[in-house]
Amino acid sequence: MYDLVIIGASAAGSAAAVYAARRRLNFIIISKDIGGEVVKNGEVENWLGIVHTTGIELAQQFKAHLEANEVTIENGWEVTGISQENTIHTIHAKKGGEEKNIQTKSIIIATGIHPKHLGVPGEAELQKRGVTSCTVCDGPLYRNKITTTIGAGNTALESALMLADIAQKAYLITKYPNTPETNHGFPKGENILIEKILKKDNVEIIYNANTTKILGDKKVEGVEYKDLVTGEMHTHQTNGAMVHIGMVPNSGFTDCVKKNENKEIEIDLRAQTSCKGIFAAGDVTNIPFKQLMIASGQGVIAALSAIDYLNYLNE
Repeated sequence: MYDLVIIGASAAGSAAAVYAARRRLNFIIISKDIGGEVVKNGEVENWLGIVHTTGIELAQQFKAHLEANEVTIENGWEVTGISQENTIHTIHAKKGGEEKNIQTKSIIIATGIHPKHLGVPGEAELQKRGVTSCTVCDGPLYRNKITTTIGAGNTALESALMLADIAQKAYLITKYPNTPETNHGFPKGENILIEKILKKDNVEIIYNANTTKILGDKKVEGVEYKDLVTGEMHTHQTNGAMVHIGMVPNSGFTDCVKKNENKEIEIDLRAQTSCKGIFAAGDVTNIPFKQLMIASGQGVIAALSAIDYLNYLNE
């Protein structure tokens, strides 16, 4: 029987674990991996105190910090469900063909998000054969080749910036027009990233475009898209299609907590969910901004709230 189980080991879960360790709670982290989507980030320049790092390096620092605090990490496990009986929660998890149940008095859900898919012909068939949602992982494979990034957010901009330094030619497809009202085709993009993209000679931005098909037999050979202004269909040759069109919360394993229409877990200012004893933090929640530093701070709030909950529970 644990005091606390933290599900997830990225910014929110790791921050929560550091505070739980400092309070000497009897707890563990259970997670599919360490770092989560952070590992897939390229350049990271918005982590306070570190001017520049990479997602992989930051995830390694998370792990080192957890190890320094002697945190037990059950790595490689996927949580499939949570059940309740009075004040006890049972976490159901699997790893390959192995399954186990973990009982705990409280839970922090910090499972983050995963990439959305286009849902167009060729995308699923050519996964890992030219289609990817992780430019950091697969970008180096396209040295001196042609790539196409699809998306209009910071992740898409970061993808195109990375590929500009690797590929011969890097296309960037956005469904938005190039107007001031749409922040020049990237409504939620950071201006510093947009400015960098516009200075890259080998990056071609395709505006007002909706990707309709990924072309290729055994590997990606091209991308088909529709001009949303003229209605015309176009194709261009490419060796890789990087899909960065948004994220989906990893919240499907629990029905106890209340979620919004986007499947984000709803929390209050103390990171409490609608289910007593369950807290949530980071990108899996309904916070308006999905940022590393915000997720980390929420992890701390969730840990301190869980500690308060346990103090009263044990009285």
